[in-house]
Amino acid sequence: MRDLLEAVADGELSPEAAEARLAGYVTTGAGRFDAARESRRGAPEGILASGKTPAEVAVLATAALESTGRALVTRTSDADVDAVIEAAAEDVDAAIEFDHDERARTLLAQTADHDPPELDATVGVVTGGTADGAVAGEATVVLDAMGATVERVDDVGVAHLGRVLDHLERLRDADALIVAAGREGALPTVVAGLVDTPVIGVPVSSGYGHGGDGEAALAGMLQSCTVLSVVNVDAGFVAGTQAGLIARAVSAARSQTE
Repeated sequence: MRDLLEAVADGELSPEAAEARLAGYVTTGAGRFDAARESRRGAPEGILASGKTPAEVAVLATAALESTGRALVTRTSDADVDAVIEAAAEDVDAAIEFDHDERARTLLAQTADHDPPELDATVGVVTGGTADGAVAGEATVVLDAMGATVERVDDVGVAHLGRVLDHLERLRDADALIVAAGREGALPTVVAGLVDTPVIGVPVSSGYGHGGDGEAALAGMLQSCTVLSVVNVDAGFVAGTQAGLIARAVSAARSQTE
């Protein structure tokens, strides 16, 4: 503990980073940031912007940057992104790189000296149609942050089965698959019947009329006659994290056999 106190006194360590090492989390006026999530769970803490004010999002993001060197924000608005960039420039004593995916509504901010993980594993992220791209994008950002290689296979919905079959070898080569689909949600079931890799189905709230808010897709995936795992409607972050954990296990196994 004395070393931590001396590092803070010398300006080598921020109070937030010291608190994170001692307590595992950082306390802010906008809530607590789980700085130990990645070391404890294997996946980074995500800051959900939805339901928070831009100022609250910015406070949590700067706490993340100061304690871990990285902030992953999901379900952002333009106001959230602007607030984080402005606050980070004022409060974080480091050069920061920002990666804003407007469609996926994510913001990944990293200090220049942050050392991101690298995994020897590939996750395929598959969409039934263009409308599923935002949810797939959220999953992709999480996987990138966890260090997995991501292979995107887009617009291969079951309305034309040949589109899936054209990419079958790529799908079979992946260590895990995330398959996002709206409407009746049939694509994950079809893919899971063609590959021997874990498949995570993501129902998407694309469609219209009865069940068009993702309920029909969710029900279809839960009733799949082929084995797959299913997350909640539009839960790209959850799917990305689950697939990232599989990728971590695969990568660790490969490193032990080399």
